[in-house]
Amino acid sequence: MEYKFSDRVSNLKPSAIREIFKYAADPEVISLSAGNPSPDAFPAKEIAEISARVLAENPISVLQYSVTEGYTPLRDHLKEYMKKNHNTGSDNDDILITTGAQQIMDLCTKALVNEGEVVICEAPSFIGSLNTFRSYNAKLVGVTVDSDGMNTVELEEKLKANPNAKLIYTIPNFQNPSGVTMSLEKRRKVYELARKYGVLIIEDNPYGDLRYSGEFLPNIKSMDTDGIVIYAGSFSKVISPGMRVAYAIAPKPVFQKLVVCKQGNDVHTNIWSQVVCDEFITKYNFDEHLQRLREIYSQKANFCMRLLDKYCAPAITYNRIDGGLFIWCDLPKDVDMPAFCKTAVLNKVCVVPGNAFLTDEAEECHSFRINFSTPTDEQLEKGIKILGELANK
Repeated sequence: MEYKFSDRVSNLKPSAIREIFKYAADPEVISLSAGNPSPDAFPAKEIAEISARVLAENPISVLQYSVTEGYTPLRDHLKEYMKKNHNTGSDNDDILITTGAQQIMDLCTKALVNEGEVVICEAPSFIGSLNTFRSYNAKLVGVTVDSDGMNTVELEEKLKANPNAKLIYTIPNFQNPSGVTMSLEKRRKVYELARKYGVLIIEDNPYGDLRYSGEFLPNIKSMDTDGIVIYAGSFSKVISPGMRVAYAIAPKPVFQKLVVCKQGNDVHTNIWSQVVCDEFITKYNFDEHLQRLREIYSQKANFCMRLLDKYCAPAITYNRIDGGLFIWCDLPKDVDMPAFCKTAVLNKVCVVPGNAFLTDEAEECHSFRINFSTPTDEQLEKGIKILGELANK
């Protein structure tokens, strides 16, 4: 039978990262391609305790259907936590619990973007979000990421050139894949431009709590007096990605549409996962847990950067980072980056080609992304040494 697929998916390609995972499954391959939390970062003991207690005392509460908006205690605690700790959220906002932050991008695109309308994204940007926007036949327009975040002069040019732009998508903290953090000045400017041109912002912040040097910067959502910012938060990098719990803080009219879209998507997010997250952030020392994660990732990031300095200079350069899980590496202009990444795989090291993160994957790119959180120190050193040998020969 000849299968005819919808226009929405006929031109979609498999995620480059997921394809690379097929190679990474080889136990001999050192994977510097994943974005997984460190195996040391999971509060497995606490999750087991909470699950056992809930299933013993009130099992039906986590086995029965629940409401689409999310587990009410978790929503209430998140509203309080985000307002107290990040000045984020107002009386004009509401909060929706979602099945991972990826679902926030899906629901927002479904609710707000018609076919052919423009989503302005950082270039490079997170491949999962880019593919979600593509799946709704949105037009992607990229804006260069500088060392201090999105180039706001270019952003305004793109807004002028695309009057049908509906969303600006940004990851302001330890951006995936570049590792860049947007400056306070640029956060204010992005907000100002969104307001000026009547465009909504999706502020995706999965890594914001994982800052291990420098000062925390205010969320763009904390500046939102006009109801134009949708904030995407997640427990994936601070509790567990497998539990698939995230949350959107959105203006109430947008929130209401997101709820309706979610009802047609998955009815509600896994209620057991929501209860576990709520119990963990309220009955355990969540701040202490976050500090422990920062210490884990600080050690691994600094070790990785020392290895890059030792083995990869001068051929490979990179952006130093203050948080998050990724380092963006640049090859000389005369080096074929896709061929380099393929050779690395053949030498049992997986990295992610940089063009996978561009709005136009055919655009010339000389960069690749590495992740340091998942490999052991021994694997990290061996893998980076191989990359350095390949680049400097």
